[in-house]
Amino acid sequence: MTKITAAEVNKLRQATGAGMMDCKKALVEAEGDFDNAIDNLRKKGQKVAANRADRDSSEGAAVAKINTDNTVGVAIVLGCETDFVGKNENFLALASQFGDIALRQDSKEAFLAADFGGMTVAEKLIEQTGVIGEKLDIKVFEKVEAPYVGSYVHINKIAAIVGLSSKIDNAAVLVKDLAMQVASMGAKTLSYKDFDPEFIASETEARIAVIEKDNIELGRLGKTLKNIPQYISMAQLTHDALAQAEEAAKAELKAEGKPEQIWDKILPGKMERFISDNTTLDQEQCLLDQNFIKDDKLRVAKYVASYGEVNITEFKRVSLG
Repeated sequence: MTKITAAEVNKLRQATGAGMMDCKKALVEAEGDFDNAIDNLRKKGQKVAANRADRDSSEGAAVAKINTDNTVGVAIVLGCETDFVGKNENFLALASQFGDIALRQDSKEAFLAADFGGMTVAEKLIEQTGVIGEKLDIKVFEKVEAPYVGSYVHINKIAAIVGLSSKIDNAAVLVKDLAMQVASMGAKTLSYKDFDPEFIASETEARIAVIEKDNIELGRLGKTLKNIPQYISMAQLTHDALAQAEEAAKAELKAEGKPEQIWDKILPGKMERFISDNTTLDQEQCLLDQNFIKDDKLRVAKYVASYGEVNITEFKRVSLG
């Protein structure tokens, strides 16, 4: 039998990340041939991968990488089966290596076909499935290119990348704040202007139906009923809709006996409240229309405007869920 040295076992461990006994066994089966031993470990990974193909890789690590010029950013999720593996240092290091390779690719397909130490990324996933004993896969691949790109990662569970229209002074501060906003609040689009009218109509109907159903139960319990909004997006607040809301606010002030000469001081607040109550969809899903997480008195759009001539060109968010 071929004698396998500790140095050979260690070399194979460094190359593959496999356990000591698995490396020794692979070298013994390969009669000391290093390349054949790697093939043996890969074949083991293929068998494990086939057996675990239907498993749910709901845990893992979210990674964001930005190039040195801050003009390209990528975010990926390396999935695994358990939180225990997802928090392992070697697994996180592997996820980081994958992120570095992903940064140089334009699509998930190109990334999976890219080189990883003499094998493709897809083959490396299979190899490491055999090493770790859990299904591994790339669940998400997102890329942003812009004049200035930044990112934020929240405890390896959520990653966000944001692109700016220009490299302004303090761009790093702005882009990190925006990436934190995206990671925390989960915006799906930039502005209410991006919404399809049919989507707004169906969403309005659905939300009103939910509130009406809730109010039936609240009424039965003798509790205060929820306000049923007329609208849910700024896209619905036409000139006529706002004019009607202002007239209704004036009628309310008159009914309360408020002197007409002070209405101008009260009306802006009432209209602001009306807009806030009737743009809930925007506040949930539109980045620019959300309250800024570091100052909830500011909308994100106003915060961005405070930096001068700069706009958000694109953003992406990835998470384990």
